[in-house]
Amino acid sequence: MKVFKNFTDYSSQKPLALSLGMFDGVHLGHKSIIDELTKVGSENNLETAVLTFWPHPRFVFNPDEDLKLLNTLEEKKYLLGKYGIDHLFLKEFDEEFRNLTGEEFVRQILIEKLNVKYLIIGYDHSFGKNKSGNFELLQKLSKELDFEVEQMEAINIHENNISSTKVRNALLAGNIKEANEMLGYFYSVSGTVAHGKKIGRTIGYPTANIETESIKLLPKKGAYIVEVFVKDQQYKGMLSVGTNPTVNGEKLTVEVYILDFEGDIYDEKITVKFRDFLHDEIKFEGLEKLIERLDEDKRLTEEFTF
Repeated sequence: MKVFKNFTDYSSQKPLALSLGMFDGVHLGHKSIIDELTKVGSENNLETAVLTFWPHPRFVFNPDEDLKLLNTLEEKKYLLGKYGIDHLFLKEFDEEFRNLTGEEFVRQILIEKLNVKYLIIGYDHSFGKNKSGNFELLQKLSKELDFEVEQMEAINIHENNISSTKVRNALLAGNIKEANEMLGYFYSVSGTVAHGKKIGRTIGYPTANIETESIKLLPKKGAYIVEVFVKDQQYKGMLSVGTNPTVNGEKLTVEVYILDFEGDIYDEKITVKFRDFLHDEIKFEGLEKLIERLDEDKRLTEEFTF
């Protein structure tokens, strides 16, 4: 997959089958669009492309909003590439771009610069200044500008439409299995192992303190069963998202105890995949009660089947 940060760097002999949107999470709804893109591209001898925005436009419209995303940029590129897209356009949502009307966007960008011949959008997608671009506008312009347009139906799980917002809400409620079901993969967090307070090692549970990207959404505070990937090796782990209230912590941390592992992994990049929710964050009366709960969490993690 080739990645372009501006349209002037792009040139191709073949026209495109393209979809546009944020694709945050690259969930099963997004995958259905990508599957249709690759099918259309194969049938019509078109290359496939996704046009998305980075940073998220809400960072531009609401700079004070504490928006957290399901994917970092690297995660999004990996997921889209894994699904077989030929080109990824990562457009900065700058002042010039945000002032394009829906029709100007179609004419100037999709047709003139990218030579789009087949456009696929999600069931609720709108674009352009004041959301002036929609499926009805695309249908009208498609006849004049000689391209085809298709609007995908929503993908449902348990009679609920899948959306990035619903995945975020499930994670913030600790509903890990529900979030994973909508994503079609296990939600993950990656980061570098940093030095922490090292309290865990004094009670027999040394943890790796993971420094994550500030824009990455963390699930609800609490304890989780996770898969841990260190130096291309997989382990079981029990992970805490929280402030360590038992020892009067204040800073939000992500810490993982890796089962059956020994070694110095400071400054190593590790990835954890969330598999199940154990319990909410708890302030224990003392370290003895904390250790009892950790022992129980360890037993449950050992019994969990990956």
